[in-house]
Amino acid sequence: MRILLSNDDGYFAPGLAALAEGLSGLGEITVVAPERDRSGSSNSLTLDRPLSLYKAHNGFLYVNGTPTDCVHMAVTGLLDFEPDVVVSGINSGANMGDDTLYSGTVAAATEGYLLGIPSIAVSLVSREPAHYATAARIARELVERLARDPFGGPVLLNVNVPDIAYEQLSGIEVTRLGRRHKAQPVLPGKNPRGETVYWVGPAGGAREAGPGTDFHALDRRAVSVTPLQVDLTHAGQIPLVDGWIRR
Repeated sequence: MRILLSNDDGYFAPGLAALAEGLSGLGEITVVAPERDRSGSSNSLTLDRPLSLYKAHNGFLYVNGTPTDCVHMAVTGLLDFEPDVVVSGINSGANMGDDTLYSGTVAAATEGYLLGIPSIAVSLVSREPAHYATAARIARELVERLARDPFGGPVLLNVNVPDIAYEQLSGIEVTRLGRRHKAQPVLPGKNPRGETVYWVGPAGGAREAGPGTDFHALDRRAVSVTPLQVDLTHAGQIPLVDGWIRR
């Protein structure tokens, strides 16, 4: 099995090392990750400059670009083979609900999915993650299941793991995305020159977090596995907009 790993926290991130270690022995593992933290970069693809490829002392490859750049480069010419699966993570922090729209972790997996490869994004839900081994073990179980029982086509799974010991997990739940409240206001400040600058405010708290959502699963100390799609068409509004255009 040929496994491509990436992330959005950078090639030096402890979550990526834990993921590579956790998947070792399952097949040929290749890591192509950003050279620095690119959290929140979403599906950005670098088109305004050339990209450079480097190799770290541990054999990880890294690119001066986004998570999407990394997977796109790897699959469309950098590697001399097509991976059987793309795994992105282990992200330091949650990627639930609305977070998935901004997440570079999810974006790396999405790029694999768009290129026709089963892909998994894995996140450890904590502000100060400690149990990377738990998330790595869950990732290994999912990859083993894909190898044993493939879907027969591309699938995109968003996985969020409680930051607890593996033995304390209450199970794995297949969920839908919840929703967050509106983000908190931007935070103004001053730079060394006295100019006003702004920090993006923290994400809002959970708003739709009932049974069946990723938020609810994590509250129950369960792993959340959410199948995602990329088609953004609001099919239900097609007749409404069509009537509005024809007025």
